[in-house]
Amino acid sequence: MTTDLTKQQILNAFQFRHATKTFNAERKISEEDFSFILEAGRLSPSSLGFEPWKFVVIQNREIREKLKEISTGAKGQLPTASHIVLIFARKNATPQSDYVQNLLKNVKEIPDDMLASMTEAYTRFQDTSINIYESERALLDWASKQTYIALGNMMTAAALIGIDSCPIEGLNYEKASDILSEAGILDRENFGISVMAAFGYRAEDPHREKSRQSVDEVVEWVN
Repeated sequence: MTTDLTKQQILNAFQFRHATKTFNAERKISEEDFSFILEAGRLSPSSLGFEPWKFVVIQNREIREKLKEISTGAKGQLPTASHIVLIFARKNATPQSDYVQNLLKNVKEIPDDMLASMTEAYTRFQDTSINIYESERALLDWASKQTYIALGNMMTAAALIGIDSCPIEGLNYEKASDILSEAGILDRENFGISVMAAFGYRAEDPHREKSRQSVDEVVEWVN
């Protein structure tokens, strides 16, 4: 596989990306570019390939305003971002669930003679290896971990084409769930809110250069 991207171009995209607090409200992301960002999320890897996520693009200004009222970390982004994405995590992404069984049979096209053994192996992994059957919260947290893989890929994809972004956890999750369920957007039986993200074009450049710990501080080699 060939690519026009160089290693330096990819690193430049990471240097370019920052947690944009206020966007240029007059600049909108094109349909083609935002489809590319969503595709980066859709094609992201997930544990067991269960894809326990749903990407909800909130363009409705009334809903954005309601979310702003219960948000501490998105008051600048919600009114100005070109696109707001809420990523939902599945609450019951277990091998025996109707969702996963449909995924295995009809999306991944697992043959019937392999389905039972795969279901058993996946159940054993979730139950014994990572112990997420101890509570509903543990299972939701596991699914939420997978959504952050998609979130990271979406933000990187955006940065590669010059689009800004900001990951957002600063909102009252219970109140946000109430707002979205009352609007018919969130199915609380099957999904919980994992994280929100804003996309658009920065209103101004960041006031300081990106700072990170050194490689020696965050990387350890065991040979």
